[in-house]
Parts: sequence; structure tokens; C-alpha cells
Amino acid sequence: MRLGPDAVREAGLVENLKKMGLSVHDRGNVAVPESEESTRAGHKPRFVTAVRSANEHAADEVERSARAGHFPLVIGGDHSMAIGVLAGMARARGPQGLIWIDAHADLNTPSTSPTGNIHGMSVAVALGEAQSFFPPDRFPAPSIDAKRCVFIGLRDLDPAERKALHDRGFTCFTMSDIDRLGMGKVIEEALAVACRGQQSVHVSLDIDSLDPSLAPGTGTPVPGGLTYREAHLAMEMIAESGCADSLEVAEVNPVLDEHNRTATIAVELICSALGKTIL
Repeated sequence: MRLGPDAVREAGLVENLKKMGLSVHDRGNVAVPESEESTRAGHKPRFVTAVRSANEHAADEVERSARAGHFPLVIGGDHSMAIGVLAGMARARGPQGLIWIDAHADLNTPSTSPTGNIHGMSVAVALGEAQSFFPPDRFPAPSIDAKRCVFIGLRDLDPAERKALHDRGFTCFTMSDIDRLGMGKVIEEALAVACRGQQSVHVSLDIDSLDPSLAPGTGTPVPGGLTYREAHLAMEMIAESGCADSLEVAEVNPVLDEHNRTATIAVELICSALGKTIL
């Protein structure tokens, strides 16, 4: 969580948004405490105290922004931050519709996760699957409306996640679906599900949804991801729909990046999601 936001800032996020005529208020970085918890393989979930604390602060900031009528844009960093973003939006506006663009479903629970890493549990936590670790008085359970959740770009799933996707009947578009249908059709169908009614919709873009050849600066790269134009088309169509009330871009890791390429692409995609067009 610590390094990603500054890398995206350095790639010109605020300047580019202002060039689009948008008013930007940078609230700074959320404090991420040092963890004193064990890192042994059997400890599940890992670093939960630190992750919960950071997400409580993120939720407070997002709630404050949403209640003030602003558009929360959250950048990072580890995708566990989605827990706090969705909690903050749910506090302000109720359970969210969700467009989750990611190579992974992040639907593991503390009992099913092979690693114990909370960034692989974010959607499950938002569904209320880990209330003993993320209490509902701070993290509404659920924070998302399962009937309005759409997954796009999936290509790396654990067995328990695959089962959860089937059991809950989520709308899912794997990379194979994108290859077959085209991104335009996928986003049309995703918007039809996520934007039902007048409720709020959150867009969560994990940078590892892109092919690693485009975006190497991420912690869990998976070959065969979105192309540059597929990702931009998705953001452009979401912007055109007008249904998104918040946006999060996760898993930018400058330590793994090449000349800040990934952070630069993140800025470009954020601009597309917020209305930048070719003409």
C-alpha cells in the first residue's frame, strides 16, 4: 500500500486530471502501520491487525468524501484496500454494485485461502465472510450487492473461488469470454447488471488485469491479460455510462516496475474512467 500511491502521483495523476477540468483534492496517503504479527505460513489471515487498521482509515476517508458529494478515487497498493473502500461507500450509500476488473476473483476466505494473504479475500470480506476479523460495526456486512457484482478479466482462480463464483451465481467474464465476445460486448453486459436501478456502483481495477508485458509493476502478474486498448475501452465505456460513483486502482508496485511504466498506464486508465476521450 505504501509505495503505489506516490508512484501514481509522480506519473502525473493530479496534473492530468486538472487538465481535464476536474477539481482534485488529494487527501494524502492512508497510514499503514508496521505489522508485528507472525509471517509463518500457517497464520491466517496474515497481518490482519495492520490491514484492518489501514482499511478503517481508508473507509473513514471514503465515507467522508462520498457524503460530501465527491467522487472517491483511491489508488494503491495492495488490493486488500478494497475492503475499506467498499466499507466506506456502503456506510454512505448502502451496499454497492461492483465492477471488479482483475485477473483474480479475491473470493478466498480465511479458511480457504492457500496463502493467508488478505488481498486475495477482499470480495469475500465485502460479502461478510470474515466478520470476526472485520467487524460489521466498522465494515458493513455486506458492503456489496451480490446480484449487482460483475467480474471481468478472470484467468487465475483457486478452487474455492471457482466454487464461490458458481454457488453465488455471479456474473463473470473470463479472458476467454473477452476473446470470444470482445470487450465492448462484455462491458455492455456488465453495465446492465451492475447499474440496475439508482444504487451506487464501485469500479475496482487491479492493474494485474492487464497483460504483464504492458504493466510489469505488480505483485501477482498473470500472462494473457487485457491489451492496452481493451483496458481503455472498458474505462471509456464505464465513464460514458455515468453509473460509477467511485473508482479504485490497485496493485501498482513501483519496486517491480520498469521506468514507472505501470504507474503511467494507471494514470491513463484513470483519466479514461473519469471521462477523457479521443475526440
